Amino acid sequence: MTAPDPVRAARALRGAAAGVLVLEGIAVLFVPRGIAQTEEGLGGVQLTLLLVLAVVLVLASGVQRRPQGLVVATALQVPLLLTGLINSVMWFVGGVFVLIWLYLLQVRKELLGSPFGEPGPRSDDDAGAGAA
Repeated sequence: MTAPDPVRAARALRGAAAGVLVLEGIAVLFVPRGIAQTEEGLGGVQLTLLLVLAVVLVLASGVQRRPQGLVVATALQVPLLLTGLINSVMWFVGGVFVLIWLYLLQVRKELLGSPFGEPGPRSDDDAGAGAA
């Protein structure tokens, strides 16, 4: 199944991807609060890594308009999942976000034909084929 208007579908999916990235960045910002309540606490290096990851995730949401934006955001799912090394709850939270991201890529593939490619211009043949 492909979208009747691939350009519009691509725009909507880029918006969804940007929204997921912002939510991921916010979730990463909650990690220091959870770690602060443990006995070992949070070190300066861990805090810096988490803050940098949160900022990069939010900045990546703004890059979704570019063709390589999805590739960058997909690569950022790995460090998001690896935050589980800092706080074990993040294995679950990061895993849920990775599953959401994979679902988004799957929907994009179904609607546009490729999880990472940009939709091409609709030809007149494609427009007439749907009506028959």
